[in-house]
Amino acid sequence: MSQNSLHGSKCKAGANHNADFGCTLKELQLLMDLRGPEGLQRIQEWYGGIEGLCSRLKSSSTDGLSGKADDITKRKKEFGKNFIPPKKPKTFFQLVWEALQDVTLIILEVAAIISLGLSFYRPPDAEKERCGRTASMAMDDEAEASWIEGAAILLSVTCVVLVTAFNDWSKEKQFRSLQSRIEQEQKFTMVRGGQVLHVPVVEIVVGDIAQVKYGDLIPADGVLIQGNDLKIDESSLTGESDHVRKTLDKDPMLLSGTHVMEGSGRMLVTAVGVHSQTGIIFTLLGAGDDGGDDIEKENKNRRKKKKEEEKKKKEKDNRDGASVETQLLSNKDGVEVREEKKTSLPKKEKSVLQGKLTKLAIQIGKAGLFMSVFTVIILVVLFLVDTFWIQGLPWIKDCTPVYIQFFVKFFIIGVTVLVVAVPEGLPLAVTISLAYSVKKMMKDNNLVRHLDACETMGNATAICSDKTGTLTMNRMTVVQVYLGDKFYRTVPEPSLIASKTMDMLIMGISVNSAYTTKIMPPEKEGGLSHQVGNKTECALLGFVLDLHKDYQGIRSDYPEEKHFKVYTFNSVRKSMSTVLRYTDGNYRMFSKGASEILLKKCCKILTASGDARVFKPRDRDDIVRSVIEPMACEGLRTICLAYRDFPALEGEPNWTNEADILTGLTCICVVGIEDPVRPEVPDAIKKCQRAGITVRMVTGDNINTARAIATKCGILNPGDDFLCLEGKEFNKQIRNELGEIEQERIDKIWPKLRVLARSSPTDKHTLVKGIIDSTAVEQRQVVAVTGDGTNDGPALKKADIGFAMGIAGTDVAKEASDIILTDDNFTSIVKAVMWGRNVYDSISKFLQFQLTVNVVAVIVAFTGACITQDSPLKAVQMLWVNLIMDTFASLALATEPPTETLLLRKPYGRNKPLISRTMMKNILGHAIYQLIIIFTLLFAGEQLFDIDSGRNAPLHAPPSEHYTIVFNTFVMMQLFNEINARKIHGERNVFDGIFNNMVFCSIVFGTFVVQIIIVEFGGKPFSCVGLSIEQWLWCVFLGFGCLLWGQLITTIPTSHLKFLKTAGHGTQKEEIPEEELEEMKDLDEIDHAEMELRRGQVLWCRGINRIQTQIRVVNAFREALSPYEGLETPESRSSIHNFMTHPEFRIDDSEPAIPLIDDTDTEEDAPTKRNAEPLSPPPVLSPYNKNNNAINNRSFHHHKDIKTPVLQPPGSPLHSLETSL
Repeated sequence: MSQNSLHGSKCKAGANHNADFGCTLKELQLLMDLRGPEGLQRIQEWYGGIEGLCSRLKSSSTDGLSGKADDITKRKKEFGKNFIPPKKPKTFFQLVWEALQDVTLIILEVAAIISLGLSFYRPPDAEKERCGRTASMAMDDEAEASWIEGAAILLSVTCVVLVTAFNDWSKEKQFRSLQSRIEQEQKFTMVRGGQVLHVPVVEIVVGDIAQVKYGDLIPADGVLIQGNDLKIDESSLTGESDHVRKTLDKDPMLLSGTHVMEGSGRMLVTAVGVHSQTGIIFTLLGAGDDGGDDIEKENKNRRKKKKEEEKKKKEKDNRDGASVETQLLSNKDGVEVREEKKTSLPKKEKSVLQGKLTKLAIQIGKAGLFMSVFTVIILVVLFLVDTFWIQGLPWIKDCTPVYIQFFVKFFIIGVTVLVVAVPEGLPLAVTISLAYSVKKMMKDNNLVRHLDACETMGNATAICSDKTGTLTMNRMTVVQVYLGDKFYRTVPEPSLIASKTMDMLIMGISVNSAYTTKIMPPEKEGGLSHQVGNKTECALLGFVLDLHKDYQGIRSDYPEEKHFKVYTFNSVRKSMSTVLRYTDGNYRMFSKGASEILLKKCCKILTASGDARVFKPRDRDDIVRSVIEPMACEGLRTICLAYRDFPALEGEPNWTNEADILTGLTCICVVGIEDPVRPEVPDAIKKCQRAGITVRMVTGDNINTARAIATKCGILNPGDDFLCLEGKEFNKQIRNELGEIEQERIDKIWPKLRVLARSSPTDKHTLVKGIIDSTAVEQRQVVAVTGDGTNDGPALKKADIGFAMGIAGTDVAKEASDIILTDDNFTSIVKAVMWGRNVYDSISKFLQFQLTVNVVAVIVAFTGACITQDSPLKAVQMLWVNLIMDTFASLALATEPPTETLLLRKPYGRNKPLISRTMMKNILGHAIYQLIIIFTLLFAGEQLFDIDSGRNAPLHAPPSEHYTIVFNTFVMMQLFNEINARKIHGERNVFDGIFNNMVFCSIVFGTFVVQIIIVEFGGKPFSCVGLSIEQWLWCVFLGFGCLLWGQLITTIPTSHLKFLKTAGHGTQKEEIPEEELEEMKDLDEIDHAEMELRRGQVLWCRGINRIQTQIRVVNAFREALSPYEGLETPESRSSIHNFMTHPEFRIDDSEPAIPLIDDTDTEEDAPTKRNAEPLSPPPVLSPYNKNNNAINNRSFHHHKDIKTPVLQPPGSPLHSLETSL
């Protein structure tokens, strides 16, 4: 086995950076195309080893690049930037063209053009009388102004198109600015000029030295320089689900877009941006150009082919009698059991709210279409009956254009009824509401990656939260110690500790921790010191400082390169061990881990004098009872520190056999670490409980510690009949004799379970899945989960909403999540619940307002047309009303800020209809008032106001005061009803908090001003004439009546109105056709919005295109907000780091969780705090380093709970990558 003495004289810190580089871009690309031994061989042959490559790139493996601006610029010019140019955004004119594709707008345009053309036709004077009474009157009155209506409709259509295009353009611009902002914040740990710095990912250049650690997403291609037990998940590039061990003597090649699943190390960057492996693939797939659509098509074809192949394979398997795969599992007692492998994975539901909205929009659209067609038919029939039967006129050829003009007018009336009936503002309201919420949630420390998460959070019924950092402050300190047979309630004075014990203790803590973890001096005098890296390790380093010792000196004497072997922390080991080799050939291993676990592996313990004595099981039980339990009951985390010597005389141990290595330890001490509860958490948990949300704590800590913290937080209250279980006990209770998980058993436990301690990530996933799949309660549970470790990925993905920690979370956890908590604080989750509920309420408010307008406008247009052969509301007026109720109202009502009162009600649940019975009462009640007013004005308005009647006016008659009053009153009623719509649960005070929403106030005021301008100066295009002050006051008063009428409606109890029905249900499972259910089986996620669209796709539906556009925007946004990936569609990639694909987490539900103890919630793992300032790496690598010389054993400590799908063929990066696109 080769040793890792890497740094020859060629690769010095002071390398000359000005000379030309000794290798080309093409050479490096060819190198990175190779894998494993081939790559190693190429490095040896071409560059004389890694030190030679380092020298050629004018870099130092210890000090990195100099960091000088001119050198960085030169490297960017020579080897490229770590950036992939995004696809060009659509231009404003392209968006205008897309908006023009709307079916109804096209119909209106055609009708307006026909109307415009025919308005210039004049039949001979002699023929006037023979064309009928109506036509004759029409031609006499202001015939020269007949073109205005057609022109006005065209103008209105232009306005609608421009507004739509501008909305889309501004949304895209916002998303891109958010994307670039996220990118700037994204940093990686690099060594430059001997200093460890956090460099923006886009600034990484070839020749940089990067520090990689557990949970990282590798941002560029590189070659390993030094590594500790490094394992990489390369499934995103190769499709291979096994973790690949990276060693200097077997496989040193690290690829961008892959995940570090275990260990740590340093690498030399050899390819960035479009020249890295991921970059090359995305360039082939069309990133940075217009290949997005082709990719989509290609992906569809691939999926289709894959399906067919699977089908054929299935048939073959059935013939061979191998249709059921079985796998061997070990149950709790170690008995092997056979079990069927679950092939169908539980589905994650998406866009439930949008699914309901789309279905509702389509249903209303159908009703609108029916009404509009019926209106046109009645108008045409009445005209034909009046002209050819009552007047008894023959059809005259010269009059045909006149008749056609009438038919076009009727057609326009029909189309305007459809325009008003179809609520195309619905998807706009959703998009505005969600986008507004996302923007505001960022201020509340919630970075939303998937828009769906907003709406889903409003329905959350359960939160499974981590303890450390979320419920507690994640600022740990050692406060109690058991050392030298004595239990100290405070940190002891150094003089009380034997010098032998002290040396062993300081050495063990300093060496056996990640070197990136350290304590920085306080920024302000008198302030607290700054903890960088893993907080448990920080507590131990703080303990060293409290004993007036320095850990930094020891680290300098024993740099990471001199560590012979490192067993890094993972969820299986639950401990960390570091082996040092001394010059005399002896080895010493230092270990730290959960106290109960590590004490079981101790056979000796240090006494007060510093000598070791025998440590029997009885002694261990005494320590557990008298030390560990009292510490845990005070809410302290207990950690045991131990060591073991391996004398050279006993020969070289087998370092790969961990069971033999990690035994026979000597206990140094047991420490109790305090992590205080965040002061704001108990209040936040009370709010959750009041809001009908159950909070459960899932932690790796000791059960007594967990119970104490849960009581402090308010999750447990004295006298409550709730369960606290350890992972081991939980697994026993939920599995049958064969070791299989049974849903019925989980259903008996989860309703009362409040604390799950000593849990593994698999236990967390099992619990989350069990709650989601449960049928024990009537309402389907909606579960939110918090996680920070790489192994939390499966639970985060399975949950309805996954919250990752922004500070302590790994990149893998962030990728699997829906929302990132930028402050790691539980109170931010409560804010997310408020925003989620607010989204739901905002859309309900908009619905209540819009449906009232819909009902009234359609009935008025229909009835008016049938009785007076003309719509009281003209086409242009209808378009204006449509603009008010769609675009403006959605903006006004969707931007209402949330209030604390939202947390005073229980969650709605997934199946709650959008329109409640109370809302239905409001809609029908206000519609009745408005219809009474409109019809009174329509049929008796001329007597009331003593004006000329506007009814039965000829075709191109001038506007009348009568119909202007009808139109004006109608708009005033909508304005006041918009204020009513602010409350949907029967509240009386509709003005409550109105001035907190300036958008609402300005829109209502602005609409009022525009209405005055339209009425007074709109003239012929708007079919309006100026009104007197008295008439205006009457219009405003009748509008104000809506508020008074609203109070009357609120007084009537909804329970008395038995006939009221709810509306806006999503499609229930039993309503879905068989073939669609079959189709859904192949999907990992069910997108309800797309399903509804497919069911209801019809050519006529006004705004169907708009709805699709909105959903496309939402989908883009849903994929968009990963702070570590940026916009995840190929057309908008803008840095190589943005291409890092999602690892597909899959768990065999049947696999029994190994009852191992995760003492630290995976907080024991390598440091994960972003923006930390880790220590600069030591200067030389020892020839004794054997970290990377372990046998390349693929099965060596796999995470059993993380499985990525093996894609066929495994060697094809293109094939596996298309699935993640």
